[in-house]
Formats: sequence, C-alpha cells, structure tokens
Amino acid sequence: MSDYLVTLESAWVVKNVETLDDAIGIAISKAGKCLNPSAKFVEIEIGQINCPFCEEELSNALIVANMGLVGLILEMKVFKAESKEHAAKIAKSVVGRALRDVPLKMIEVKEI
Repeated sequence: MSDYLVTLESAWVVKNVETLDDAIGIAISKAGKCLNPSAKFVEIEIGQINCPFCEEELSNALIVANMGLVGLILEMKVFKAESKEHAAKIAKSVVGRALRDVPLKMIEVKEI
C-alpha cells in the first residue's frame, strides 16, 4: 500500500460578478466552505491553461454577462491506497460528497 497525491479539476459557476478576481475569490471561498469540515484537508487553487498562440499561462476563469466560470484545481493526499486507480476513486468520492453537483475531472495521480 502506498500514499498518493491526487489532483482533480472542477468547474465552479459564480453569478453576478464584475471582475475575474471577484469570480476567482468567490469560487475559492465557496469551494472551501463546502469542503469544510468534512474535507478541509483538500488544497484549493485556481487552474491554469496555456494560450494556444503564445503558450503563456493564463488563469482558468471566464466572465460573460456577469456570470463567471472558474476552473479550480483540488489536491488531496490519499494514504495507504492499493493502487493509483484506488487512490483516484477515494479522492473523487471524498471531494464529490462535499461538492455535490460540481463536475470533477481526474487530472493526475502521483505516488508520494
């Protein structure tokens, strides 16, 4: 049995925002509230994407008509899992229970 660092990506919708900074702050805050106290050990940060033209990193957030869509990265350590797949299932289950109705995508599973 090994320990793993599991990285998930989630999409968070934020209503009635004016700026990207507001949307990002609200998304991180709301995700943190949902994860606390049952999964307060999950690390939350803003996702990054690469520009297809200049290959520069951009924040993973967008605002259209005062509606924001923010891509969050959630990292969780899973201890004593049988395999990478087992660690991924555990992390998705724990985070999914706390963040109901929020889409999750597995990004990476690393052995630590």
